[in-house]
Amino acid sequence: MKLIVGLGNPGKEYENTRHNVGFQTIDLFAQKLGITISKSKFNGLYVETLIHGEKVILLKPQSYINLSGEVIHRFVDFYKITLNDLLIIHDDLDLEVGNFKIKKKGSSGGHNGLKNIELHLGTQEYCRIKIGISNNKNIDTKDYVLGKISNSEKEILNQVKEEVLSVLEDYFHMSFDNLMNKYNTKIKKGTIDA
Repeated sequence: MKLIVGLGNPGKEYENTRHNVGFQTIDLFAQKLGITISKSKFNGLYVETLIHGEKVILLKPQSYINLSGEVIHRFVDFYKITLNDLLIIHDDLDLEVGNFKIKKKGSSGGHNGLKNIELHLGTQEYCRIKIGISNNKNIDTKDYVLGKISNSEKEILNQVKEEVLSVLEDYFHMSFDNLMNKYNTKIKKGTIDA
């Protein structure tokens, strides 16, 4: 069984913010599968489905992004999910908009949601897809990540999300190492005015 988690903040006011690209991507994946993430348990919205014969849970923690780890930990425990079968999709300030990166493990990079996951799981060794949101050093980080996605960013992020959907499709057929080799291609340089 696999657990795929999109990180974000619940509530209308956060819907179109940079911090919510994880939510947006997992919603898009569910839509492509013809399902809705609408069941509620352990302070998370989730759906169970079968993909290529394997049971899969898509999860959106509803605890606010900085407390995501508690929700994820409860799902991991309840469904007896091994950390190899956990995949987190989240925003990343260190990657330019238009880029994404697949990683097997690593530090939180200052992302409070990842810090909380690390705290609750007791490890940095879990798989993730990082979606670039760039960084604007002229704006306080909290205000930036909770800021609305501009139209020019949205256009590029929509293309990135489509690419990430291809990653998710391959995720069920390939080893994670092969997935990284296939998709962690050359980083694109920033091409937008935020």
